[in-house]
Amino acid sequence: MEELCRGGVDVFRINFSHGDHAQHKSRIAAAREAERAAGRPLALLADLQGPKLRLGDLLSGTIDARMSSELRLIVAASSSEPDTVPIPHPELVSSLQLGDRLLIDDGKITLIVVRADGDTRICRPLAPGRLSSRKGVAAPTRPIPIPALTEKDIADGRFAIEHGVDYLALSFVQRASDLSLAREVFGERIPLIAKIEKPAALDDLEAIVRQSDAVMVARGDLGVELSPEQVPIAQRRIVRASRAAGKPVIVATHMLESMIEAPVPTRAEANDVATAVYQGADAVMLSAESAVGRHPSAAVAIMDRIIRAIECDRDDTLAAAPRSAPTHSTADACARAASRLADDLNCPLVVFTRSGASAQRVSATRPGQPIHALTPSLPTARRLSLIWGVSADIEPEEPRSFDDILDAVTRHEAASGVQRFVVTAGYPYHSDNSTDTIKVVERR
Repeated sequence: MEELCRGGVDVFRINFSHGDHAQHKSRIAAAREAERAAGRPLALLADLQGPKLRLGDLLSGTIDARMSSELRLIVAASSSEPDTVPIPHPELVSSLQLGDRLLIDDGKITLIVVRADGDTRICRPLAPGRLSSRKGVAAPTRPIPIPALTEKDIADGRFAIEHGVDYLALSFVQRASDLSLAREVFGERIPLIAKIEKPAALDDLEAIVRQSDAVMVARGDLGVELSPEQVPIAQRRIVRASRAAGKPVIVATHMLESMIEAPVPTRAEANDVATAVYQGADAVMLSAESAVGRHPSAAVAIMDRIIRAIECDRDDTLAAAPRSAPTHSTADACARAASRLADDLNCPLVVFTRSGASAQRVSATRPGQPIHALTPSLPTARRLSLIWGVSADIEPEEPRSFDDILDAVTRHEAASGVQRFVVTAGYPYHSDNSTDTIKVVERR
């Protein structure tokens, strides 16, 4: 983990689809040790598993489906009849209608609903194949009326919060109400990341983005239920919606997939990472490449190099990417003005923030200058690790006036040798909407 930090990691994702709480506790402790060794704040993201829809137990364990086969879908945990497919999810079976597609085992088998017979659905395979017990199942053409949180997710989420994670990522989000439910369960203090991995979520995308604290383009699962040519269109739309709302957005999965085995990525994979940066994503994520791959440190280092190279291409990239939509609030107006002023003066932009909201507002404008956040809160500094362009430091002294804020900022910038910088902050800074002051500081 220390080596990965040196390579450029800002956030560690802990996947609660695998492992038990004892293992996760050990990983969280190891990540915090790596953070101390790195000497900079790092964020921990707990990725909840979400509902996993699977087939029940088939007779003899498998069914060989032919083009002429008619398969009966029933609500059951197992089946004792041939050509009968048990699905222990009544909400899924009852939601299927004529013409709907059912994807089995990550889309390896596609079934088409040809008729309904009471509570049973009759299907035909789109192509020959073999169905096996317990394989995953998805219905891309139909929203499924089940909540995004299972009992396991609730237990995992509470465990993660208790052990100091900085973000919770929710799987299986289909509608904005899934996020409202999560806030009722976990409270308002933990930021929620909406993973967009279901086509139904695209129908309620703007509302989901508004309800979330950040968004993840979960291309692996999304690519199972969307056709390949639709995935890049969905990615661009999700990134644009997140940018317009000023919410951080992560592009995830299959970014450097070949590096699970190979020491270097393909040119297409490098271009994929570059595309996410050009679109204005806040973060890109490695999954299997760093979790089980043979070259995790190399994957991180190469991704970091690609990001830095593309972000230097300012003429065609982030400056042209869609910025957050203008609002009439003083805080947003000050963030835009401070960003423009730092660009005009070609100097760093310093944000003093308690909650992180001011730094996030400035980041959403995508200035061409570095953003340095000072905060008295370690949790805030950690959460800011996810935000584009922001490096955060701890200022332990609680300011009692704006002059105290200015003194703290000047002291930190003097240590780094910066002669001129733009400061934006507010007072009282306890409020998320208090950003109301901009000052240019020139040291002699």
